[in-house]
Amino acid sequence: MEEEIPLFILLVAILMVAIVLILFFATIITFLEFAYGRIFHKPFFVHYYRSHKTLPARQFEILFNDFPYYRKLKPQRRIYFEHRVARFLETYQFIGKDGFDVDNRAKVLIASTYVQLTFGMRSYLYPVFDKIIIYPSSYYSTINEVYHKGEFNPMMKAVVFSWEDFQQGLIYNNDNLNLGLHEFAHVLNFQGLRSEDASSLIFARFFNRIRQECNHEPNREKLIASGYFRDYAYTNDFEFLAVILEHFFETPKEFKAEFPELYHLVKRMINYKETA
Repeated sequence: MEEEIPLFILLVAILMVAIVLILFFATIITFLEFAYGRIFHKPFFVHYYRSHKTLPARQFEILFNDFPYYRKLKPQRRIYFEHRVARFLETYQFIGKDGFDVDNRAKVLIASTYVQLTFGMRSYLYPVFDKIIIYPSSYYSTINEVYHKGEFNPMMKAVVFSWEDFQQGLIYNNDNLNLGLHEFAHVLNFQGLRSEDASSLIFARFFNRIRQECNHEPNREKLIASGYFRDYAYTNDFEFLAVILEHFFETPKEFKAEFPELYHLVKRMINYKETA
């Protein structure tokens, strides 16, 4: 007479088989996504959430009334955008300095700017920063003894803003000066060069192409001669990236008309959809 396998051992065996199968399929999916990204230069998918977070009424009112980009989105993409703003707000710490009171408006507008920049990326809550520090206006740096409007400090894992200058970037939305986009571009750059998630790899790949093509002497001369990008863009490759992302969102038609190839590379770098 055959011995019966104890139920506990049977359950453990089934569990182990299930774990092996899950790991196997996860490996296959990771490989397929990597291959898909290499071939098509975009994530296999961007927006997939088990549930959608929403904002409290006061915060949603700010998002709807004070962030025009959100109102241009189609209904389904508005749901995704709001979800990402809510996730940002619960993930990162906000700290006011020199008496600045961090209210809902500051939180929502800063989070929305970040989500706008990363909306085409599947991974968007990056560990390279964990706090947002806000000063009322430009602040003095004891490190280099100058006044700053904003910065990304990877050692402190902090993104720092002068609220006065951050707001100016939103109020004047076609002057190619947007402090929020500029400093968060530095975050994406830092993350992209150090991570292996699909969105970061694509970002880094196209950033390298942009660097190579824009540093090629005939192209660089054309960029400078056009006067389209402010002189600060040519400080180094990282500032160039931050400046062109400001232009990409603030004056997209002019950017596309002046430098269509560069515009296309930036668009693919952040997987941006022109249709809302």
